[in-house]
Amino acid sequence: MLQLAAEDYPDTSGVESAFDKAMKWLHTRRIFGAGMMKEKPVRRLMEETAAYLAKGIERGILEESPTEAMAASLRESAGVFSGFKTFHEMKEAAGLLLDEQGNLKPFERFSKDVQTINDAYNKHYLRTEYNFTVQSAQMAARWEDQQDDGGGRYLLQYRTAGDSKVRESHRKLEGITLPASDPFWDKYYPPNGFNCRCTVAKVRAAKYPATDSKEAMQAGDDATAGKYAEMFRFNPGKQRAAYPAYNSYTIAKCATCKKNGFSLAKVPSNELCAACPIIRECAGDIAKSQAAIERKHYLREMKPLLKKKVTLEVDGTPRSIGFRKEGNKHLFSDTFGRSSVLKKEHLATLDKVLEQSAYVDSSKGLSHERKDNIRKFHYFKGEIDGKTVYLNVAELAGTDSKGKVKVKYFLYSITDRIRK
Repeated sequence: MLQLAAEDYPDTSGVESAFDKAMKWLHTRRIFGAGMMKEKPVRRLMEETAAYLAKGIERGILEESPTEAMAASLRESAGVFSGFKTFHEMKEAAGLLLDEQGNLKPFERFSKDVQTINDAYNKHYLRTEYNFTVQSAQMAARWEDQQDDGGGRYLLQYRTAGDSKVRESHRKLEGITLPASDPFWDKYYPPNGFNCRCTVAKVRAAKYPATDSKEAMQAGDDATAGKYAEMFRFNPGKQRAAYPAYNSYTIAKCATCKKNGFSLAKVPSNELCAACPIIRECAGDIAKSQAAIERKHYLREMKPLLKKKVTLEVDGTPRSIGFRKEGNKHLFSDTFGRSSVLKKEHLATLDKVLEQSAYVDSSKGLSHERKDNIRKFHYFKGEIDGKTVYLNVAELAGTDSKGKVKVKYFLYSITDRIRK
């Protein structure tokens, strides 16, 4: 499990600045309710918190290879978690608006009083939550990779960090070995609490005998007994969430509400439930915004490729192959599922990969009609980090101002196998 040093944590100034602005806004409103979660200063605090925790997700999946669907779901869960956290911050702050006589405090006094909330939520709690984000994102990505049991040849084994800092309750789970399909992993897949350092490894069934499932479940129950430990009974990979639905900022019923179509939110049983639909709507918007920002960043990193040309033989004939804006956008999207090898950090140097590739084959035509003037694809075999990939070069036909046909070639996609 990834361990973080003090210097590894992101700067919290953005979150704290958003908190200060939200407090100025709250002082002018003199009240806070669930419906006010959409207000710009409140939403900004939620966005900054989500952005901070999203950095933990990126750090957690850095060395893993999750699908984009998994990564996107983890980011959205960070937004939901941030929304409920923001709701609690605002409610607590609203409780400090009035003095002992029931009068609105001067802003200077109110601002001083709410700093205890800022210190707790945006310094102490936030660091612990960041740790958990990194750990759960890492384990969620790993869960995807662990689903192939090789026809029963592999099992999953629970492992602690193996040192004196391991909690006694977690130590009892050491060595539990079960198939990925066993219900034990639904509830006790790490992390099993804040600052949990446990992990799960794929092992050969021939070498490690399976644990009795009922005994394993009992050990899991014992390891996560108690109100604050029970909320961590979830599998981040299976639920595609960085945080359990029932957490420090929600209620126990939240664990089953989603399964029932968010029934509590439809007829709110309390103010938290009333805030839930607004929080989830905002979280979805935040996740889309973060994805758009990331896309813009990587396309900017790829911009120098537009000036690069590589000459390669296509079926025995030398062709000049380059890059196009449309192709770069498609190459970016390829990092999200077409190849398990291609990573975002490889995008800016794809000209080097193309340069070292070799022609394999060409398509006979197109599988469907296109509107982008691409009429054919040519396949090249290359390597990224020592692993084989296939570079799909598009053949584009167009006409110049004089009506003469012009043919251009550009890199369109990266795949693990040739897709005709």
